[in-house]
Amino acid sequence: MLHPGAAPGVDRNTGARLRKGELPIEATLDLHGFTQGEAHSALIALIARARALGHRCVLVVTGKGGKEGSGGRTTGVLRANVPRWLNEPPLRAHVLAFANARPRHGGEGALYVLIKRAREARSR
Repeated sequence: MLHPGAAPGVDRNTGARLRKGELPIEATLDLHGFTQGEAHSALIALIARARALGHRCVLVVTGKGGKEGSGGRTTGVLRANVPRWLNEPPLRAHVLAFANARPRHGGEGALYVLIKRAREARSR
C-alpha cells in the first residue's frame, strides 16, 4: 500500500523531487465542489488520460476540507478518500507514488501523483 511521501520502486532522486514539488506538473484536477462519485470518476479519467499522453506527474487538489468542531478541524472526505482510491484498482496499477503538495501547489489539500510510464507492446 502506498502512503503519501513513500515511493517504493522509485529511485531516490525522483522520490525526493516528487516530495519537493520539483517534477513538472503536466495536468491538474481540482476536486472542489465534486461529490465523492464525481471525484472518483474524474480521478480515474485523469490518470488514464495522463498515462495515455505519457505524463508523469499530475496534481490532484482535494481541498483541506472539514469543519471546525469541538475536537478541532477534521479531515475532508475527498482528502481522506483520494489516497485510498489511488491504492485501489483500477488506479493502483498506474500509480507509482504520491506525496502531499508543497504550499505553493495547495499544501495538505493537494497531492502530487507520479504515474507509471505506459509500456509499448513489443512486436516479435
